[in-house]
Amino acid sequence: MTMSDPYYELPKVGAFEVRIGAALITMVEPHPGHDHAYNRWYEDDHYYAGALAMPWMFAGRRWVAPVELQRLRYPADSAIANPLDAGKYISTYWITDGRYEDHMRWTVSTNQRLFADGRVFQERTHVFTSFQGYRGAWYRDDAGPRDIHSLDYPYGGLVVEVIDSADAAERERLLAWMRDERAPAFMRDSPIAMGLAFQPQPLPGDKQPYMKDVEGVDDRLTVLWLTDGDPRDAWDRFAGAGDQVAASGLGRVELVAPFLPTVPGTDRYVDQLR
Repeated sequence: MTMSDPYYELPKVGAFEVRIGAALITMVEPHPGHDHAYNRWYEDDHYYAGALAMPWMFAGRRWVAPVELQRLRYPADSAIANPLDAGKYISTYWITDGRYEDHMRWTVSTNQRLFADGRVFQERTHVFTSFQGYRGAWYRDDAGPRDIHSLDYPYGGLVVEVIDSADAAERERLLAWMRDERAPAFMRDSPIAMGLAFQPQPLPGDKQPYMKDVEGVDDRLTVLWLTDGDPRDAWDRFAGAGDQVAASGLGRVELVAPFLPTVPGTDRYVDQLR
């Protein structure tokens, strides 16, 4: 290695604070009969080679929805999941603030290599996959894990809430209402510890052909709610989320979906997906 090696020079420049700037949120449906093979491919290879081994992606976690949790999802006419039980796994990753474009260049190149090397699992469908810009976090507690710890702290559940507004301006009003009114009351005296808000960003033009274009770039808000234990213990709150948002007049809930954390290195829950 010489002093002119890019690996030596690149770490010296650019943003380097421990802050979330963007996320990769990828909700995927393994094709019937391929649940076990998909789980092993993703955990043993893609989670690392296709995500965490890349620069500026500093945290990740996988989540799974057994049948009992799939049955809690709504609305029935979801614009996200069709059918509603589609998307049995979801993975969430944090990208360092100010490094989104750097990461995108690396990930596009990496996935081109993985595709050419035959390391992209084909028996799956992307239900809700996009890179999303970070819009902030809301906390139940004044002290405790913050947003940067959220995928490392052993939270017992994740609830994904996707809300569509009429346009970008209304989404900003929705975000302000969520921050100032809904989130504090929603989390108070509940197992819901944290909410993190994101908005979709378009994929680059040189994305892989199996990745469809991102919808909702101008009007969609994605909220990841983290729960201390099983998300069913907080379902009295989540069951009314759609009505709360509708009553605000600021959007429509297109998906509320609970998940449990996977147990890395195991096939726990694989036999409970269908």
